[in-house]
Amino acid sequence: MTGVFVTLEGPEGAGKSTNLGYVADALRRAGCEPLLTREPGGTPIAELMRGILLEHHEESMDPDAELLLVFAARAQHLNRVIKPALAQGRVVISDRFTDATYAYQGGGRGIDAARIAALENWTQGSLRPDLTLVLDVPVEVGMARARARSALDRFESEQRAFFDAVRETYLQRAAEHPARYRVVDASGELDQVQRHLEPVITQILERWRA
Repeated sequence: MTGVFVTLEGPEGAGKSTNLGYVADALRRAGCEPLLTREPGGTPIAELMRGILLEHHEESMDPDAELLLVFAARAQHLNRVIKPALAQGRVVISDRFTDATYAYQGGGRGIDAARIAALENWTQGSLRPDLTLVLDVPVEVGMARARARSALDRFESEQRAFFDAVRETYLQRAAEHPARYRVVDASGELDQVQRHLEPVITQILERWRA
């Protein structure tokens, strides 16, 4: 893989989509055209799986089924979109990736991290993001933003304890692997948050040009 793989993570209402656009625009101004994608999703088949994961259903979804569906979508996404783009030397920026699985299915659902790691190794092999940006926001702030934005999906409708565990897992993973993660306080005004993104943009460009 010769490209640069960047992932944006964070709890609900952290502003990932808005800030992904900001980072992408800055890269374009510097002559780098990134590939923007998302998880779950990123391909027509994976987007169908996204619908199943996010929509409300009369039947409750078993946590194991949820986990396996997440990785099924990821396998399709990796092999059809991410790996080919990286092989071409492109910068790939994904709105969520496997850290979200550790946070939501691991922290939120309580699935053992070792089981997630086994699926991660099977699906991804040695491929890991070069840089993971975690947009951190207090749960009450993030959920207020999510409620104001649109109707809540299946994950956004979970209880406070679920989101506390999600946020804690993200911060724990970032603390354990500081070389890969950059945590940005996303609770302030948008211009403040984006000023904190400037060093990250510089780092992406340096990796891309190397």
